[in-house]
Amino acid sequence: MDVHLVDGTYELFRAYYGAPGRSTPDGREIGATLTLARSLLALVRREGATHVAVAFDTVIESFRNELFAGYKTGEGIAPDLLAQFPMAEEMTRALGMVTWPMIEFEADDALAAGAARYGADGRVGRIHLCSPDKDLAQCVVAGRVVMVDRRRKTVLDEDGVRAKFGVSPSSIPDWLALVGDVADGIPGLSGWGPRSAASLLTAYGRLDAIPADPAEWSVNPRGAARLAATLADRREEALLYRRLATLRTDVPLEEELDALEWRGARRPELEELCERWGDEDLARRVPRWS
Repeated sequence: MDVHLVDGTYELFRAYYGAPGRSTPDGREIGATLTLARSLLALVRREGATHVAVAFDTVIESFRNELFAGYKTGEGIAPDLLAQFPMAEEMTRALGMVTWPMIEFEADDALAAGAARYGADGRVGRIHLCSPDKDLAQCVVAGRVVMVDRRRKTVLDEDGVRAKFGVSPSSIPDWLALVGDVADGIPGLSGWGPRSAASLLTAYGRLDAIPADPAEWSVNPRGAARLAATLADRREEALLYRRLATLRTDVPLEEELDALEWRGARRPELEELCERWGDEDLARRVPRWS
């Protein structure tokens, strides 16, 4: 069996900015939630997913905000998008899919924990991490745990991670620490770009294994002396950024593998939502009821 772990937060954002808006009978914006529902149904109808879990950032802030004041927050998110998170979670449950609402952790942590947990089960053929979020590249294992960009219809295995980022999956947190990640509010180190970070991490694996003296480096990136000086001056910052970029695999997920099997939507709950939200078409798209 294959397992599909979906970044519900990313999918909801994608739906909000990529699909027309729509209002409920009582005037609330619901377009992104309905688009997400159709996307999840397409996952089981057209893409053949059988075992599915969807993770959401119920609260945008996480434990990482306590570690670093500059880490991403909910500031600037459109209010009518933010208001759809609880509706999206309610809808996903009504579709009969395992739903992980994250508060202390982030949705990506849940996906990382799920990949580690279910990937250890010999019954699993492949785990699909349905998100293009680059920090999930650290979870990729050969061709067994892969990243899937459903919008672009691309799959990233371990060779793909190396081709895209220049480093192995295990070095992705270090790469993000040096290069930065604007989406997560990780600034990185000035002067360190994707190529210089990749060349040093390919040689040494971890940023704390990079020799302090550039004369000892086995590679010679442009501006080596300047890069070494920046890393020496800001090494503690870099280690903090790596901690921020490292996904947690200890998220307490309650569901055993068999619980992820999609057995159909829950008719009473989904039909009630469709009536409340003024969308009769969604229920007609359901291929199976539990």
